Amino acid sequence: MSAHLSSSRVNLSILRESARRELLECLDKCIGTKDHDVTRMFPLTFGKLQQTNVQNIIFIVQPKLALMEIVADNVRKEETAPGPKKEFHMFFVPRKTLLCERKLQELGVYGTFKTVDEYSLEMFPFDSDLLSMELEGSFRECCIHEDYTSLYNAAKSLMTLQALYGVIPYIHGKGQWAKHVCDMMLRMRRELGGSEPQIVPQIDSLLLLDRTVDLLTPLATQLTYEGLIDEIFGIKNTVVQLPMEKFSSADVHGGASAMVPEPKKFILNSLEELYADIRDRNFNAVGQVLSRKAKAISAQFEERHGAKTVGEIKQFVSKLPHIQAAKESLANHTSIAELVKEVTDTDEFIEALHTQQEFMNGLETDKIHPFIEDCIAKQEPLTKVLRLLCLQCVANNGFKQKNLEYYKREILQTYGFQHTLTLSNLEKAGLLKVQTNRTYGAIRKGLRLIIEDVSEQSPTDVSYVYSGYAPVLVRLAQFLARPGQGWRTIEEVMDLLPGPKIEVSQEIPTGLKKKRGSVSSLQSEEDKKIMLVYFLGGVTYAEIAALRFLSHQEDSSTEYIIATTKIINGDTWLDSVSETIPTIPIADLRR
Repeated sequence: MSAHLSSSRVNLSILRESARRELLECLDKCIGTKDHDVTRMFPLTFGKLQQTNVQNIIFIVQPKLALMEIVADNVRKEETAPGPKKEFHMFFVPRKTLLCERKLQELGVYGTFKTVDEYSLEMFPFDSDLLSMELEGSFRECCIHEDYTSLYNAAKSLMTLQALYGVIPYIHGKGQWAKHVCDMMLRMRRELGGSEPQIVPQIDSLLLLDRTVDLLTPLATQLTYEGLIDEIFGIKNTVVQLPMEKFSSADVHGGASAMVPEPKKFILNSLEELYADIRDRNFNAVGQVLSRKAKAISAQFEERHGAKTVGEIKQFVSKLPHIQAAKESLANHTSIAELVKEVTDTDEFIEALHTQQEFMNGLETDKIHPFIEDCIAKQEPLTKVLRLLCLQCVANNGFKQKNLEYYKREILQTYGFQHTLTLSNLEKAGLLKVQTNRTYGAIRKGLRLIIEDVSEQSPTDVSYVYSGYAPVLVRLAQFLARPGQGWRTIEEVMDLLPGPKIEVSQEIPTGLKKKRGSVSSLQSEEDKKIMLVYFLGGVTYAEIAALRFLSHQEDSSTEYIIATTKIINGDTWLDSVSETIPTIPIADLRR
């Protein structure tokens, strides 16, 4: 595993710059001036907007009906406020919908807006190799409501990428949603009628992967450093909020103020050298890296004692800012690692992890599990219970009817009938079901999902991200990238996985085809093919780490760029399909 992940050869900043230009064009359209000074930015909430001395108020929202209620409330309260009248503008991201416009009309505020338009921001470049649409409800909408709007947006995002980086010659995929997106892409390209930009393709192939092909992986606890931070504290748009007291000096704690300190925010990406080094490692390997880094920084500080001449002192002083920054980064990540370790050392975490790994190995999956029963009896968080329950169900290809009914009855009696809809949604998604054919064992064997005695310190296989379990979708990408073999060696396993297989070639003018050097046993960075792996329905940080691991193997012929509709973990994924029935107090029912 490389110590520091290099940037992708596809410059994703072009996408960021394209989005910036489009936003400026939107502002020009509504404000009519080149002066784009933004006075204040506020999250969208009910109530009156905070007082500002501005003429133009711009709402940038996703096309959701619930958000229209908030916008209307803001506008009505602002219009009744004393002072100069303001002009309102609305931009939908990534595109406006007729339903939302009609909702604004019903609420009586549509005519108040001077501008109602769309800002086609389809993807957020989170890192040099990572793109996300951050559509929180994409899995729920597709799987539960059969609303494929997010798939249309995914197809549009791919067309934007092709306009910036050239037409992708080969498309592969697995799953019904993947086929849907591929078909829409091909139709959109036909509609262009050859008018697309003539650019030499920078991306060699596209792999569309459907989350429903692998329901098991997101349910397992991620064991990489970044994955555990997300599991325990939650990473949102590359930002994590952590308790301030872990990062405050003694002077701050000695203050007289009894106020609870605001959480400390950290931006997590590869711009921070230490984080780029440790984020994709198994957490058990992080301590050694931090220890080596501490010794290296200490040695750098000791160099000052050997500086005798003016030139040597000047050289040390020039390195000092970098050393100070490295020292601060080390202190921060040492504290974060301590916070994570406080959780991973608990009996509750260890027992849950042991149970998960039993299920992934195909053990104790066909009967009522005592650990899940204990969790229900102790009224552990429902998401934790459902995560274990769904993992057992998927690993067993479903439950016997009596076992499924037992689990459902126990949950409803313990946590309340209001969770009936959540259980129903999990059944619709295939996460809870009656057992049919038992294919997981054959898939586990055919794709080598379980690796015994995996090395967490110096891994040689992607299974290190779950300490012995290899994510199914990453294995598919790994097999596909094998030169001259592809998926032909796993045809039987591919047939066991749900959804159709996709293999499509897109026609490219001869003059635009990429020329490559001769193939050698050790691929140079320039000779490596670039594959865009697009996860429809969500991807975990552990899966991202596994693909980065493959990219940076010396014998790898492929470099991976990852795109997704949403970065998820087991809790956020299950929360997205949860739905509770509102409870009505008995006193209200008697009225």
